[in-house]
Amino acid sequence: MKNIAILVLIFVFGVFLIKWFWAWTIPEIFPGAVQQNLIAAKISWWTALKLSILFSLTAAVSRVSKK
Repeated sequence: MKNIAILVLIFVFGVFLIKWFWAWTIPEIFPGAVQQNLIAAKISWWTALKLSILFSLTAAVSRVSKK
């Protein structure tokens, strides 16, 4: 039970990090694209959650393929 709680906390922390890093870096890296609304300056919690799942799956697949 303790391991599951730790995994959930890490996952939730990852969602916060993705949302924060997006708002912090994307407008500076792609200012023109943000001004033209080609890239969102901020993402929703739902989008951050989906990106977290995508990154987790990508990491899991890359670990499996290295074995």
